[in-house]
Amino acid sequence: MKFLYFTDTHIRGTTPKNRLDSFVDTLKDKLHEIMELANKHEVDFLLHGGDVFDRPDLSPNVVGQFAQIFRKANRPIYAISGNHDTYGHNPNTITRTMLGLMDSFGILTLIHPDQPLLFEENGLRVQISGQPYHYDIDQRDPKLDYYPSNQRRADVLIHLVHSMLVEKALPDEIPHTIIDHIWGTSADVILTGHYHGGFGIKERNGKYICNPGAIARINNHWSEISRQPTIILGTVTKEGIELKEYPLQSAKKGDDVLDRSFLEKAVHQEEKLHAFVQQVKEQAEFQSLNMNQIIGEIAAMSNVEEKVKQEALRRITVIEELWKGGEDEYD
Repeated sequence: MKFLYFTDTHIRGTTPKNRLDSFVDTLKDKLHEIMELANKHEVDFLLHGGDVFDRPDLSPNVVGQFAQIFRKANRPIYAISGNHDTYGHNPNTITRTMLGLMDSFGILTLIHPDQPLLFEENGLRVQISGQPYHYDIDQRDPKLDYYPSNQRRADVLIHLVHSMLVEKALPDEIPHTIIDHIWGTSADVILTGHYHGGFGIKERNGKYICNPGAIARINNHWSEISRQPTIILGTVTKEGIELKEYPLQSAKKGDDVLDRSFLEKAVHQEEKLHAFVQQVKEQAEFQSLNMNQIIGEIAAMSNVEEKVKQEALRRITVIEELWKGGEDEYD
């Protein structure tokens, strides 16, 4: 039994400001190649790890264009929803989204929690389950998200999760799960997304945890410039599991599509922001403990540029939303 796994396509109708190319056309080329690879290798199904779209209410015209590309796959596509696919990071809103519409029209099929799929071939039973992104992911007992139950009495369990699964610890304010903490999972293969950088294919005692990285390169972080968008081709037999990464040939080099000038501006802005934060720390007394008001006071006293002040306020808002389980800036 063969499958192809890809994730985080972030389909959108516009080009991010840090791209030098036409993002839409480049993404179409990548998806055409993915469908061709699936057909060439005669996979039994394709799996998508979430964030199919960059927003839940994308233009129907754009959705229609990409739906035609997905239709080129000879086999069905199964997916879970990511944080960008739903409203308010709530998977229960999926019926009101463009991803839900694609599911209704049979362009792809959504995998819902506690509703695993079963595939059987030559006596081999493979269960495919999925955990979409939700508010509490990586903040509750990991067994609830990373340990699927064998509901279909399958020989092999493949589990998709849209989560911040990483190799090393991140700052405390960013919810995440470390790979080494979930090797006891009941799944034989865990396929994740959300973390765009990916970490490839990890194996321990016959179990696999994988993230090939995002198909889309939305931001111009240094790591994205050197990263090649990649898919995973998997083969499951009674003898075992074989997984291989395939870098997309249609994906251009990061230097050719990502604008470095934005990185240089970001570094300069970071230096000014750091100086501003130091000024905040040096202040002894304030009339209010509200951080927005404090920043406003210091900005006025120090003649700080408005855009630096706004960036400081934006970052505080991000952290506050993370504390509340809201909008996520780290995917």
